[in-house]
Amino acid sequence: MRPVTAALWVAAMLMGLKLSGSSPDSIVDRSSKNLSFVPRDLPPTAESVDLSCNHIQKLHRGDFKNTSLLRFLNISWNSLDDIDPGTFLDTPLLEDLDLSHNRLRNLSAQRYLLHTENLLVLNLACNRFLTMTLGREFSSLVKLERLALGAQNISAGDFKNIAEMKLHTLTLSLENELSYTAGSLKDVHAQRLQIASTNDQIMDHYVVDDALSLFKEVELMDLTGGYNALSEQLTERSEILTSHLYLTNISINWKDLTHYVNVVLLTSITHLSASDVAIYNLPYIDTKVTKTSEMKSFEARRAVVKSFFFSQEAVYNFFINMPVKSLAITETSIIHMTCPKSQSPIVLLDFSYCALSDSIFSRMEGQQTVECENLENVRKLTLVGNNFKKLLVLSKRVQHMKSLQHLDLSLNSLVYDGVGECLWPPNITNMTLSSNGLTDSVFKCLPKGTETLDLQNNQVSVIPPSIFKLDNLSSLNLNANRLRDLPVCNGFPILTALLLKSNSLHAPSVNKLESCPKLKTLDVSYNPFTCTCALSSFIGLGIRSEKTKSHTEIKLLSWPLDYYCTYPEAVRDTTLKDISIPEVSCNVFLLAAAILCPAVVMIIAVVTLCHCLDVPWYIRMIWQWTRAKRRARMRHVRPEDLVGVEFHAFVSYSQHDADWVKNYLLPNLEGYTGGLRICHHEKNFVAGKTIIENIIGCVEKSRRSVFVLSAHFVKSEWCHYELYFASHQRLAWGSDSVVLVLLEPLPQYLIPSKYYQLKSMMGRHTYLEWPQDRAKHRLFWANLRAALQTDLPDAPVTELEE
Repeated sequence: MRPVTAALWVAAMLMGLKLSGSSPDSIVDRSSKNLSFVPRDLPPTAESVDLSCNHIQKLHRGDFKNTSLLRFLNISWNSLDDIDPGTFLDTPLLEDLDLSHNRLRNLSAQRYLLHTENLLVLNLACNRFLTMTLGREFSSLVKLERLALGAQNISAGDFKNIAEMKLHTLTLSLENELSYTAGSLKDVHAQRLQIASTNDQIMDHYVVDDALSLFKEVELMDLTGGYNALSEQLTERSEILTSHLYLTNISINWKDLTHYVNVVLLTSITHLSASDVAIYNLPYIDTKVTKTSEMKSFEARRAVVKSFFFSQEAVYNFFINMPVKSLAITETSIIHMTCPKSQSPIVLLDFSYCALSDSIFSRMEGQQTVECENLENVRKLTLVGNNFKKLLVLSKRVQHMKSLQHLDLSLNSLVYDGVGECLWPPNITNMTLSSNGLTDSVFKCLPKGTETLDLQNNQVSVIPPSIFKLDNLSSLNLNANRLRDLPVCNGFPILTALLLKSNSLHAPSVNKLESCPKLKTLDVSYNPFTCTCALSSFIGLGIRSEKTKSHTEIKLLSWPLDYYCTYPEAVRDTTLKDISIPEVSCNVFLLAAAILCPAVVMIIAVVTLCHCLDVPWYIRMIWQWTRAKRRARMRHVRPEDLVGVEFHAFVSYSQHDADWVKNYLLPNLEGYTGGLRICHHEKNFVAGKTIIENIIGCVEKSRRSVFVLSAHFVKSEWCHYELYFASHQRLAWGSDSVVLVLLEPLPQYLIPSKYYQLKSMMGRHTYLEWPQDRAKHRLFWANLRAALQTDLPDAPVTELEE
């Protein structure tokens, strides 16, 4: 793209920013696709369409019938020579139209503009217009802000159809062999006039003359020569309406540049700006600069030198000695700046994005460094994006700037090791040190009168408690540092705003804010919060901040959307507002109560349950069983008594069931019929021993225990003892050591609670039921004998047999 359309592309970029939040289909790029007509497949959602650098010759009605949302259209660098009057009937929202670098021929016959009443930007530069006569259709563009045109002949009255418009910018592209009638621009009402030169031609004298007398802002673009004529033109004029003069994308030698600047300094122009400047033939000696001027500001941006050998000091001296209030040299590779030769009137000084070093403003005399004392009037100094290294050295460079209030040293490589005293001027109130390499020690190297301090994106991990007080500090920005907790405000008694976004705070200690009585604004968003008990007080602060409108409460910025948990993993990315931390888990007394109360209830429940389940009775039985075992061990036993098991089974039954045992059970199990050795109390209990000892002895000498269950059995106390001890013996022999014989139906509800072991065995083991049908008795006895059958050693002679 040629520089003539640069300003219009700025407007287009602004339009693009508005469109960037739309859907992907809203921006369509079909540039450089070798198209010869407007594509038919443009999406209905298209808001920006780029058809530049193609071969489109005509625009027809209906070309954009499906793009009713279209706002930006670029058809530059095509071969357009005809546009149908109804082309833009279907695009009522069109705001930016670029038709530059085409073959359109008649500015008075652009009838398609009748349907573009919402246009804000129109670019018709670099077509084949012979005359600048604008047709009536231009008067319909009531919202137009930027207009770019070009023609070979410009005459009086050509702009009468836009005389009622108030444009922001009118861009004139001067064509080859331009014929211009003086006064032709008097019908134009625009804040800025841009005059773009083409093909290295010299600016037309009358165009420039009208520009200086009719427009407050004039921008001369793409100049490569004719500077002497421009200087003479400025010198000859007694009155100049223009207050802002811009030079853009120019090539100029040093002599012409300095002469032109000195001429402008003698006029009423208050602001001179030069950007994208290529400078040739730079000097070896100083160049004189006008001593006094009405000019308020001078700005040079993106200037490059095209000479290899010259005096850098001579170049720097010219600019630093200019008699202006504001001096800005930005985005230019200057490595040093000298000190003015006399007291400078400069109030605002900006050297952003250059290549300046720590030697700025100083000079060497022998082995001594002489600091600059002629910048006492500077109130604001901006040194963003340079090569500064040492904060201590920078403090010495500006120590004599007695009026300095605002100092911006961001985007450098500044460090301070805490060794040496910093010598700042006394009146600095606003200090910006963001994006450097500063650590905790920086608080020992700050101006004492600082009111606003920006230290974001540094290496600060803690604010040392031993720093001197910054009594006037009201705002402290520590975003993107390494702080692990909230700082105390002992050194900042009137601090009202504290910004700690994107640090390393896991659980901010809210109690530290008690040292900040004046604090009104706090930002702790985007920190790695650990959502545990330690964070509960901070969450409370955020909730109060959201609900309370009182001026005494701290306002927590970006709450609650930008406050997330990072740990534990279960609640990761959950906002702090939505986290519930139970009070009982954080309060020691509540936690103790929560543990002890259930424990007491459990103890009471256990005691009650033991009472209901007759546990004391079981303890008594265990005590008696233990005593019996002890007595058995203490008793002298003959060796033959230790032989192992003597009986196949011990039979336990109620006395009420003795007849069934004697008449049915024993005959079928013992003797020739059964072949089993059965132990029962009437036959095998030893006289003289306690009943419990006999029960234990019989159980131990028997391989299995047979329990004859009936309603009488569960009512017998001795049967309960026998069952109890047999169940203990079952632990040694296994679950098959107990055989249950159900003599009659025995529902569970009839069994007392102390027979819980019997209930358990009946629920888990198969038991034999005595059948009433005699035909089934034979099978019953076969099953019972099979259950009891096992190989036993020969039985020894017992005491009873003796």
